[in-house]
Amino acid sequence: MGGVPLNVLQIVGFPKDEVPIEILGEILEGGASVLIEANVAILGGHSVVDKEIKYGMAVIGTVHPKKVIPNSGARVGDILYLTKPLGMGPITTAHKKEKVDLDTVKAACEVMARLNKDAALAMIEARANAATDITGFGFLGHAAEIARGSTVTLEVRAKDLPIMQKALELATQGITSGASGRTREFLGDQVRFAPEIDEGLKRLLYDAETSGGLLISVSESNCSTLEAGLQRRNVPIHRIGRVLPPQGVFIALT
Repeated sequence: MGGVPLNVLQIVGFPKDEVPIEILGEILEGGASVLIEANVAILGGHSVVDKEIKYGMAVIGTVHPKKVIPNSGARVGDILYLTKPLGMGPITTAHKKEKVDLDTVKAACEVMARLNKDAALAMIEARANAATDITGFGFLGHAAEIARGSTVTLEVRAKDLPIMQKALELATQGITSGASGRTREFLGDQVRFAPEIDEGLKRLLYDAETSGGLLISVSESNCSTLEAGLQRRNVPIHRIGRVLPPQGVFIALT
């Protein structure tokens, strides 16, 4: 939404009698390294003994009230950009089932560990009209939030969507998280697919993403500013579609 994070409180649950305490040290070290990259201070936190490992952060930041980028401001004629590839759901699910190679998992982890900071700075410079991160509701779930809130239809070109290596293959095999089916059921007939789009891609687009990128809606006149800002910060540029007047669905995949 254009906010700048300032500080965090860390929240930890850890099964100290079942897992070596050194693992907790590695988790906290990893979190601290990302906070250093984001220029965010750790104020403290809270830890408890738990049956499962849990780690998260409560983040405090600021945003100018007149410069908030909502998920409801997309305008007809806007161009859509996506800043990270899709496919985390099939890859992480396959990893749990030991049905994917380690190199694919490592590549996915590198994408998940990449901050959205640089993409957000470019988005702010370009005065984006709307944006959302792509996380638990998958690409289609979060794209539908923008469409619903803005009373528009998002036209997305399937061939221009960035997909993680092997993710589509896994989704075609039926390896997706439970979120894929739930999001599909929730959206119902609010997504229209071109006849040539196969079932594997549909499953992938409904599936959850972990630490996904930003879906950005920006006026065509500001596209060059956004692309220059992304390129300057070494963020991949994926121009994936446009915003149309309402077409009877939230998203039209062509």
